[in-house]
Amino acid sequence: MPTETTETETVAQAQKTVLDARDVAKGFGDGAVLEGIDLRVAEGELLTLMGPNGVGKSVLLSCLAGSTDPDAGTIELFDGLSPTEARSETSVALQGETIDPDLTGRENLQFYGDLHPRATDDWREIADRLELTDDLDRPAREYSGGMARKLELTIALTVDAKLYLLDEPTAELDLAMIQTVHDLLLEYSGDGKTILMTSHAPLDAQIADRIAFVQQGRVVATDRPSALLEDLPPTVRVRGGMAPESAFLADRVFQRGDEIRGFLAPETDLETIEGAIDSGRNRVTVERDPPSYTDLFNYYTYVQPTRDAETMATDTESTRDRRDATVTDR
Repeated sequence: MPTETTETETVAQAQKTVLDARDVAKGFGDGAVLEGIDLRVAEGELLTLMGPNGVGKSVLLSCLAGSTDPDAGTIELFDGLSPTEARSETSVALQGETIDPDLTGRENLQFYGDLHPRATDDWREIADRLELTDDLDRPAREYSGGMARKLELTIALTVDAKLYLLDEPTAELDLAMIQTVHDLLLEYSGDGKTILMTSHAPLDAQIADRIAFVQQGRVVATDRPSALLEDLPPTVRVRGGMAPESAFLADRVFQRGDEIRGFLAPETDLETIEGAIDSGRNRVTVERDPPSYTDLFNYYTYVQPTRDAETMATDTESTRDRRDATVTDR
């Protein structure tokens, strides 16, 4: 079922659309990975495609880049171009599929610089900011995962493209380097570049103009980060004891440091939760807390799918009951 169009999507549609994917499906063997993705990206937008590993984010990015053909659906870039036709206007970093391990970092940069018609000489500055310069003459096969990500990102950002498709650009990077990558992407976005990046790290949500959550092969929610946070059910923080999971939506709680977090079920209140905690001698606090990006990720990754499954099961049971009642009446 298509997701409801939000106010943010309506605004994006009024702007020039750079990428328009409709009902995109892709499977491998007997398994479906994408089951009808609808996604639009406006010119100058920085959109973060979020979801846990294995939900098809990288497969979708590969389809959008023209590296993989979808089984169904349509993908148009810019003024009606296919992903293959639009390659001269896009720059792509697919995780683990870009660099040649037999070449040095510098040779990889030179190879892709010769290959792309819109490549620039900016790689020196980018590599320096990503603290990669001292390792450019080492074979890429000796690179750690984080170093490989920095090289892939340097290759992609060296291109003066209209659209950047970046697969997990902050994967395996430390917090300081993630901030550097965020700064780079915000600079590119500030210059009017369009960026679509995938991520399973809540930290990447903070730089997005819009987030699209992928679950079960579809986009299940998309809006501005602030709007998505506002739409979350009440977030509860528990300190000093273990709260019963049944008091929270989808029977899920999440440990973060010395606290337990979850989403308040409609039939539960804070006093009920506090009364159900075996605290021993600890001082227990149960309170609402403003949701974080980690809360947002946990909700759409773990809680909302369970709620959807429960709703579907209830609907199926109601349909079965109505059918049985009709048969009985006859």
